[in-house]
Amino acid sequence: MSLAPTATTEQELREELAAAYRLMAHFNMTDLVYTHLSVRLPGEQHRFLVNPYGLLFEEITASSLVIVDADGQPKQETTWPVNPAGFVIHSAIHRSRADAACVMHTHTVPGMVIAAQDQKILPLNQMNIEFYGAVAFHSYEGIAADDNLSERDRLVRDLGTHSALILQNHGLLTVGATVAQAFYRMYYMEQACRIQIAAQATGVPLHMPSEEKILRTKKQFDEDPDQGKLIWQALRRKLDREQPDYKN
Repeated sequence: MSLAPTATTEQELREELAAAYRLMAHFNMTDLVYTHLSVRLPGEQHRFLVNPYGLLFEEITASSLVIVDADGQPKQETTWPVNPAGFVIHSAIHRSRADAACVMHTHTVPGMVIAAQDQKILPLNQMNIEFYGAVAFHSYEGIAADDNLSERDRLVRDLGTHSALILQNHGLLTVGATVAQAFYRMYYMEQACRIQIAAQATGVPLHMPSEEKILRTKKQFDEDPDQGKLIWQALRRKLDREQPDYKN
């Protein structure tokens, strides 16, 4: 089966991002109307698609997504409010990382539990090993708001060239060159958090593979050319069958 082409037009990106919102709701990775998934629009201007503030993720459609600038201000007519303060994290990363076309941020219980620990994701399982050395860490500074714009610089510094970030005492964040890639990373980082919490809850000593085996497995993940493309196609087909209105 050939892989679907990368979304390049505004409408294609709207459908991709709306699909991601619906899938976050499907997999119970939402925080009611809070958190954001965003994607950069083509062109030289710093413009992004983001959710209108107040809609549940399960309600979002391609046409309901709002175009905002790098400060989170609407650049189109909309009857829905947007949340510029909540876009602080996204704008910082979009501005600094050309490869971060899509940024996803979640407040899930597994993610927040790991964010409450001083250690990062442990290489306890094959899924976890995919994130070995690939997850950055940002210390908690309070609610990300537009009255603390200096935090943007520290977010960018802490993320560096990593594809995932643990926001201490807060939640998780992933970036990707596509919506599919960012979603793949978020879904499996969430799974890695679930595995770690479940393993810790047993109360028995935890076993980790040798450094040699960890590095070999991580290399295998990094060299996989798929990076979630097949999964994304399968999930889009699921939405097309069950929730086709996401494209509206």
